[in-house]
Amino acid sequence: MLSLEHVSKTYRTGSFGGAVLHAVRDVSFDVRPGEVMSLIGESGSGKSTIGRMILRLVAPTAGTITYQGDDVAAMNRHEVKEYYRRVQGVFQDPFSAYNPIFKIDRVFGMLRTEFFPGTSREAWSAKLADALESVSLNPRDVLGKFPHQLSGGQLQRLQIARALLLDIEHLVADEIISMLDASTRIDVLNLLADLKERGLGILFITHDLSLGNYISDTTVILRHGCIVEMGATEKVFGDARHPYTQSLLASVPQLHSKWAKAEPMPATNGHLDDDAAVPALVSVGDDHLVAAH
Repeated sequence: MLSLEHVSKTYRTGSFGGAVLHAVRDVSFDVRPGEVMSLIGESGSGKSTIGRMILRLVAPTAGTITYQGDDVAAMNRHEVKEYYRRVQGVFQDPFSAYNPIFKIDRVFGMLRTEFFPGTSREAWSAKLADALESVSLNPRDVLGKFPHQLSGGQLQRLQIARALLLDIEHLVADEIISMLDASTRIDVLNLLADLKERGLGILFITHDLSLGNYISDTTVILRHGCIVEMGATEKVFGDARHPYTQSLLASVPQLHSKWAKAEPMPATNGHLDDDAAVPALVSVGDDHLVAAH
C-alpha cells in the first residue's frame, strides 16, 4: 500500500527566498491495490506536487510517504530502483515524455538495458509485444516510429505500456487525458479501469470532476494544498458537504441545460496564510471526511 502521512511541501520564493509558499499542507491518505483514487482541485491546489513527491521528483518538507511500510524519501539507490519497478507515473503531455530523435523501440530498449539486462532478445520481444497489445497497440504500428509520427493517444498508451513492463503495483496518472480528444479519452479511461481490475492502485490526478466521478472509487478534494473533503466517490459527489466541493460541482456544465448560473467560488487569494491552521477533517458518515468550515 502507498501511504501519505501528514505530508507538507513548502517552497522558498521572492527575492533571496524571503517568502514561503505552502504548496501542500498536512495531507494524509492511502492508495490501496485495486483502487482508483481521484485527486481533484483547481490549478495551484497542490495536486501535481503530491504526485511528484510520490515519484521522488521532489522531496516532502514534512511528513512521510511510505510504500509497503518503507519510507520512500530514505531509500538508497538500490531501493529506489526497486521502488520504480513498483511505482510509476504518466504525465499530462505525452509528447514531452519522449526524446524526439529516438524511435520508440530505442526508448523501450533503454528500459530493457536498465531493468532487464539478462533477458534474451526473443524473451524481451515477447514481453514487449504483450505489454503493447495489453494497451491495444500493434507493435508493428509503433515500434519503428518517431514520437512525432504517433498520436497523443498512442503516446499515452505507450507510457502506460512502459509502466506495465515493470510489473508495477501503483500508477500516478497526472492529467493524462487533458490533452486528448474526446474519443481517445474514453479509451484511456477504460484502459485505466482495466488496470484497476488487474489489481493496480491508481492515483488519478485531475481538475475535471466528471472524469473523477467516472473512474474513481475514492475522491480527495484539494484546496490551497489542504484536503477539504475525502471519501467514497459516490458520497463526495452525491452528498458534498464542504462549500468548496459544492461550488466545484455547481460549476460543472450540464448537457441538458445551457448557461445555468452557478454560485461563485469562495473568495481566494492563492494559498493559505503562513499562520493559518490546517482545517481538521471530521467524519460526516461512513468513509466520508470533511474539513471543518
